Amino acid sequence: MAFGINRQQLKEWKNAVQREEIAFLTHYWLDDRFPTVNTVTKAGCSDVEKLIKWGNQYGLQPDWIHTREEYPHFDLLGERQVEILTKEGQIHQLTRLKNGKHNSL
Repeated sequence: MAFGINRQQLKEWKNAVQREEIAFLTHYWLDDRFPTVNTVTKAGCSDVEKLIKWGNQYGLQPDWIHTREEYPHFDLLGERQVEILTKEGQIHQLTRLKNGKHNSL
């Protein structure tokens, strides 16, 4: 279940993905498989080859890409999420969610 974003943020992310930019969208997310985190960042780009190349620098595997509809993306969680958002200058994506569970912040 996703929450903590508004329609405008989602629209901006979708537009950036469709423009073939590497775009980030962080939101609250609950999944019993990952009890220690409550946020996820979607790192997306409609140019899948560009997304694969971008992901390689962070050790992300191409088969981890979600290819639903027209918004291919990686789901970033936990420490890897924090590391990548920090390196990409996007940590504000996470810190705007005041109750995000992250030991490294």
